[in-house]
Amino acid sequence: MKPIVSIIMGSTSDMPVMRKAAEFLDKMEIPFEINALSAHRTPQLVENFATNAHANGIRVIIAGAGGAAHLPGVVAAFTTLPVIGVPCRSSISIDGWDSILSILQMPPGIPVATVGLDAAHNAGILAAQILAASDEALHAKMLEFKSNMKEKIVKANNDLASEKYDFRVQ
Repeated sequence: MKPIVSIIMGSTSDMPVMRKAAEFLDKMEIPFEINALSAHRTPQLVENFATNAHANGIRVIIAGAGGAAHLPGVVAAFTTLPVIGVPCRSSISIDGWDSILSILQMPPGIPVATVGLDAAHNAGILAAQILAASDEALHAKMLEFKSNMKEKIVKANNDLASEKYDFRVQ
């Protein structure tokens, strides 16, 4: 089995966040790889990874980074594959805003689809949705996933109806 999604992060300190993407891809039975690559400390490795990702069978890249968070943008500069950026809080972060803006504000021609702060789960979902556009079996799994989310909310709302209050209007 060869990976079709690559999860990369600036350092292993981002793994608690990025694990959520891996868990979702695993649940959807999408082959993936996970690596730490630093745009600042290993720029040649990042360039090599990004320029060869498509030839290596990768179809979507999920890139998480904290602080200055240049990894998703640098990767996007070297590939035509979709790159999903995950801004991560870090010990050097300005409450995550530096990460968000570094990933979100890309120059024209170098897009990075950006999810919310620490939202690797959404990155995993977005990667699956991108792949599902051309994979009917995965499309069916994603439809089931979305249906299950709906059912959970409907059930939660029904459970709320049983909460009794003197001045609640039904």
